[in-house]
Amino acid sequence: MEPQSPQPGPGGASPPVLRAAGGVASAVEASGKVIAVSCLAFMFVALLVNVILRYFFAGGIPWAYEIHALLMPWLVAGGVVIAAANGANIAITLLPGMLGERGAQILLIVVQALIVIISVSVLVSSRPILVASQYQRLSTLGITQVWGYASLVYAFGGMALLAGIDILRVIWGGQTWDRDPASNSLS
Repeated sequence: MEPQSPQPGPGGASPPVLRAAGGVASAVEASGKVIAVSCLAFMFVALLVNVILRYFFAGGIPWAYEIHALLMPWLVAGGVVIAAANGANIAITLLPGMLGERGAQILLIVVQALIVIISVSVLVSSRPILVASQYQRLSTLGITQVWGYASLVYAFGGMALLAGIDILRVIWGGQTWDRDPASNSLS
């Protein structure tokens, strides 16, 4: 469930920390959208051009088969960040619904803290994979695999950042769980 927007402070304005956090969250979400749309569009165009070349000219673009190995992880990472920014990831909301307002806020902090811990753990444990991938090259493109694996850093770094922002929103702005799951649907 997506947490509700923080309540305005005295005078109807949000505290500067919350406004800055909201701006960062919006920028991270926008970056996910740009990455997802760019990857999807590029993969589609490369595949379409390759199909046309193969069908009409009995040839193709050799790198069109490898580009997906780099762009697909980025497409997924962009989608993960968009979902995290919108609170549209899978959630079970029975417990927050049973708790009072304060209990739901504490639960939200605990869940977001766990997301930060898990995301940072993935980042730390993926370091050997990133180092090893610097020496693996795609045969046609000649690009190292680290460019695809770097999507791990983006996805889990973005999730940790957004979870940290949600913790700030609860502490500084009284943010709570949104009780209407239909309002968070991205479909």
